[in-house]
Amino acid sequence: MTDTPKRKSPRASLGSSEGDDIFGTFDVAIARRFLGYLRPHRKALFTAQAAVLISAGCQVLIPKLTGEAVKRAVSHQIGALDQILLTFGLVAVAYALFFFIGEWLSSRLAQQVIFDIRRAMFSHFQDVSLSFMDKTHVGRIMARLQGDVNALQEFLDTMNGALGDAVTLIGITVVLLTTDLKLGLLTLTVLPALIAVRAVWLPYSKKSFRQARDASSATNSALAENINGIRTVQETRREAMNFDLYQVKALENFRAQNAASWMTQIMVPTVDILTGLAIAVVVVAGGHAVLGGGLDVGVMVTFILYVQRFFEPVRLLSMQYTIMQRAMAAGHRIFEVIDVPVTIADKPNAIDLKDAPATVEFRNVTFGYDPARPILHDINLIVRPKEVVALVGPTGSGKTSIIALTHRFYEADQGQVLVGGHDVRDIRLDSLGKTIGMVLQEPFLFTGTIEQNIRYNTDASHQRIIEAAKAVSAHDFIMRLPEGYDTALGQRGRNISMGQRQLISFARALVADPQILILDEATANIDSFTEMVIQKALRVLFAGRTCMVIAHRLATIRDADRIVVLQQGRILEQGSHDVLMKTGGLYSHLYTSAHASFDDQAVAMTGDTEFATRT
Repeated sequence: MTDTPKRKSPRASLGSSEGDDIFGTFDVAIARRFLGYLRPHRKALFTAQAAVLISAGCQVLIPKLTGEAVKRAVSHQIGALDQILLTFGLVAVAYALFFFIGEWLSSRLAQQVIFDIRRAMFSHFQDVSLSFMDKTHVGRIMARLQGDVNALQEFLDTMNGALGDAVTLIGITVVLLTTDLKLGLLTLTVLPALIAVRAVWLPYSKKSFRQARDASSATNSALAENINGIRTVQETRREAMNFDLYQVKALENFRAQNAASWMTQIMVPTVDILTGLAIAVVVVAGGHAVLGGGLDVGVMVTFILYVQRFFEPVRLLSMQYTIMQRAMAAGHRIFEVIDVPVTIADKPNAIDLKDAPATVEFRNVTFGYDPARPILHDINLIVRPKEVVALVGPTGSGKTSIIALTHRFYEADQGQVLVGGHDVRDIRLDSLGKTIGMVLQEPFLFTGTIEQNIRYNTDASHQRIIEAAKAVSAHDFIMRLPEGYDTALGQRGRNISMGQRQLISFARALVADPQILILDEATANIDSFTEMVIQKALRVLFAGRTCMVIAHRLATIRDADRIVVLQQGRILEQGSHDVLMKTGGLYSHLYTSAHASFDDQAVAMTGDTEFATRT
C-alpha cells in the first residue's frame, strides 16, 4: 500500500487578512523575489536607470543655468550669455530625450515583468490540485490575479521615476547649500513643517485608504455575485431587492472613496503653501541681500526656481512610498499564490501508459475530501477492458468521488487506484489524461467556434471533426447554425441548447479517442426527446471502449455490462440489470417502483436521512 500525505488546506493563507494591509513595512524577501523577475531584463533596467539619472541631472542644471543667464544679462556680458543659452538649449534637449527614454524603457520593462508574473501565476494555477480550488473562493483568486498584479505594475511603472525624484531632490539640496549656505539653510527651514504635517496626515490616510479599498472590494463582490446569479435573480424577480442591497454597498463605497480622495488631495495645497512660504523666505531674505549688495540677483532667481522644483519630488516620493508599500503587500499575496503547493504532480520516474490494458481497479480505497470524514470506505472494484460499468446510488454515495480518483483529481487516503494495471500515482498526468476521457453533467465549452471546441487539444483535421459530429448526431444541428462549424459560441456555449452542448462534448470525446471513457450524469439535464438522440450518440462512444457511467435515471443504464450500486460510500450490490432485478435489492425495488431515480426513494428505503454532502 502506498502512503499518501494528508491534504492540507491552503485556504487560511489566501483567506486571511494578514498581508492585506497596503501600508506594511518593506519586505526584503519580497523585494528579492521581485529582483528575480527583473534579472532577465538587467540590460533594459540599467539603461532605463542611466537615462533617468541623466534626465535628473539635467533637471537640476536648468535652474542653475537660468540664474547664470540672468546674471550675465544684468551685467551685459553678451558673449557669455550666448554661450550659457546654447548650453541651456543642449541641456533642455538632453533632458527631454533622456526623460522620454527612461519613461519608455521603464514602462516597457514593467510590462515585461508583469507578463512574466502573469504567465507564472497562470501556469501554476493550471497545475494546482482541485482540493485547493474546492476550498478557495474564486473571487479571492481573481483579486490576486488582477488587482494585486495591477498594484505591482503601478510600482514598477514608477520605480525608476522614484530614483529620478530622489536624485533631483538631493541635487537641488546640494546646489542650494553650495550656492549660498545661509540662504540655503533658511530656505530648508520649511522641511520640518512638511515632515510634521506628514506625520499627522499618515495615520488618518491609512485608515481612509483601507476603508476605501474594503468598500470597493465589497461592492465588486456584490456586483460579481449578482451577474453570476442573474438567471436566478430573474427567475425569482428579485431585481428590486438586489438593487437596494447593491445601492447600500455602492453608497458606502462612494462615501469611502470621497473620504480617501479628500485625504489624498489635502496634501496638494499643503505642499503648495509650504512652497509659497519657502519662496517668500527667498524673496524677503534674498531681496534684502540683493539690495545690500551681498547677493547677486542671478543667485536669487536660481533659488526661487529651485524652491519651486524642490517640493515636487517631495510630493511624488510621498506618493511613491505609498505605492511601494502597496506593492509589498501585493507581492506578498502574489507569491503566496505562486507558492501554493502542487500536491498532484508527476513522480520523477513516472511512466507513460503504452499498450496497457484499458482497466480500472480500486483496491481497498478509502477517501474523503476531509480525511476525518471519509466519503468512500474500503472500496474494491475492477472495470475490465471494453466493459461498460454504471455507478448508481443516492446523492452522497461516492459515485463522483470514484470518478475523480480514477482521473487522479484527488489521491486516496488509503488503498490504491490503478489504471492499466499501474498505480495512478506512478503514471504521468499527461498520459493519464490522454487515456481517460470525461463528459460531465454540464459540459464546459470554451470561447471560440464549434470546430475549435470539438478539436480542443488535438490536431484533428476538419474532416475528422465532421465525421465525429456525424457519429454523435451533432452534424445536422451544427449545419443549421448561421456559420456552421465556424459559429462562435457565447460564454460557456449559452447560445445553444443544453442538449446541443452535450452533443458537442460527445464529439470532442470521440475526436480525442480515449481508451477509457467516463460519463458523469451526462443525461441528467436533458429532456426525454433529446435523450433519445443522446442515447444513440452514447452507443457510438461506448463502442470498443472501457466505460464508467454515472446515472440517476435507471432506464439509461439498464444495458450496462455491470451496474454497481453504492450507498454511503460502500458497494451495496453489483451485477447486470437482470441479475440485480432477481436479487430483489435496492436497485430492483427502485426500478420496479413508480420512481426512476435513486434520489426519489433513497431516504425512504434506507431510513437514513443523513447523506454526505459531496459526491
